Amino acid sequence: MSRVTARAIPRPTADFGDAGYWAGTIKMSLSKLFILAALHEKPLHGYEIARSVERSTRGCCSPTEGTIYPALREFEAGGYVTVEESVVQGRGRKTYSLTDRGRQAFKVGMEAWADATRALTDTAAAVERRGWGCCG
Repeated sequence: MSRVTARAIPRPTADFGDAGYWAGTIKMSLSKLFILAALHEKPLHGYEIARSVERSTRGCCSPTEGTIYPALREFEAGGYVTVEESVVQGRGRKTYSLTDRGRQAFKVGMEAWADATRALTDTAAAVERRGWGCCG
């Protein structure tokens, strides 16, 4: 005789009905692309990257050091950026520049997000035509 064991359904760790959850998820996903976009303009140090992202997104995204520097280390390890170290007013400063590989990654990332944006726009339009009710 076989036994069926009931499994407990895990509770979600996030509130998927909260706009803040979705905004944070989207911003986190886009942060690397925004960093590449900032560096696409010119070489920058960390603080300048944060301000550039904040300006270009009109305050929608304000990356912290905890977002920027891990991404920059990852980009450096992958050959997407180079780093030039200098001393400014007695303090060490790292200035980051995109490599050709980084410029290509930015282009590919922009194309991928453009595709995703089109798909979201098309989906929203289709759902709106049917009405926002469930299981239309």
